[in-house]
Amino acid sequence: MIMTTTSSYAFQPVLERIAEEIGRTPGRGRPADYIPALAACDPRRFGMAVAELDGTVYGVGDWREPFSTQSLTKVFTLALDLAREGDELWEHVGREPSGNPFNSLIQLEYENGIPRNPFINAGALVVTDRLQTRTGDAAGELLAFLRSESGNPALDFDKDVAASESAHGDRNAALAHFMASYGNIDNPIPVLLDQYFRQCSLTASCADLALATGFLARHGIRADGSRLLSQSQAKQVNAVMLTCGTYDAAGDFAYRVGLPGKSGVGGGIIAVVPGRCTLCVWSPGLDERGNSVAGVAALDRFTTLTGLSVF
Repeated sequence: MIMTTTSSYAFQPVLERIAEEIGRTPGRGRPADYIPALAACDPRRFGMAVAELDGTVYGVGDWREPFSTQSLTKVFTLALDLAREGDELWEHVGREPSGNPFNSLIQLEYENGIPRNPFINAGALVVTDRLQTRTGDAAGELLAFLRSESGNPALDFDKDVAASESAHGDRNAALAHFMASYGNIDNPIPVLLDQYFRQCSLTASCADLALATGFLARHGIRADGSRLLSQSQAKQVNAVMLTCGTYDAAGDFAYRVGLPGKSGVGGGIIAVVPGRCTLCVWSPGLDERGNSVAGVAALDRFTTLTGLSVF
C-alpha cells in the first residue's frame, strides 16, 4: 500500500534537506571511466527532481543540468516496444534478475541467447532491435517520446558520447552477434548498434526525466491523457524496474529505497511512486556495481522522510 504522509507542498523542503545531507557526505564513488566521454564528470555534482502526476516539478541542486542518460533510456524503449507487441516481447527477453554484471556474456550461452531481463545490455539490445523492426528508427521514436513527455523539444543525442561508446563497444557487439546466432536479433548488427549507442547517448536533466517517467506513476497514461500502456503493462514495467533496474544490486536497492527504479552509468536514477509521483536524481560518482552512490543515498532518504514506498 502506498502511504501518502507527505502533501505536495512539502516536497521542496524534503529535497532541500536531502541535498544538504548529501553535501556533507564524503566519498561519492567514481565516474564511469570505461566511457571516456563520461570519465571527466565531477562526482560531487548532485541534482534531484520530483514530478507530480499533474506535471508540477520540484528540484534541488543541478536538477536542470543535462547529463548522459545511458541505461535510463532502457525503461522508455521497453515501454514503447511493449505498447506495440505486448506479451510477445517476453518470448525474446526474460523478467528475472541476472545476478551478473550488466554486460556479462555468461548467462546467454546457458540460456540459448535469451537475456535474463530488458535492463542488462543484452536484454536492452533485444528490445531496441524489436522496436527498430516495428518503427524503422528506434532511437528517433525514443527521442520523440521523451521530448513530448518532458515538454522539452530541445532534448537530443550527444554525438560525442555515441561515438565514444561505439569506439569502445566491442562487448555490446559481441552480445548482439551471440544473440543473432540464436535467431534472437532481427536487424543487421551495425544498424542495431548504431541505434543502441544513439539511444544511450541521450542527454536530459533530472526535471526532464522525472516528467518523462510520469506515465508509469499514472498507470500507463501519457502527459497528454492518451494511454501508452495498459494498467497491467505499466505494473509489469514497474515490477521489472524493482527487481532488475539497478544491475546486480537490485535487492539492496529495493531494501534501501523500496521503489521501482532504474539506474544508468551516467549517474542518473529514475524512480516511480505509483499513483503519486516520479523522481530523478543525478550524481556521476558510481559504486562498484555501476549505481550512483549519492543517488541511491538520496532516494533512501526520500522514502524514509516521506513514507512514500511500495512497501
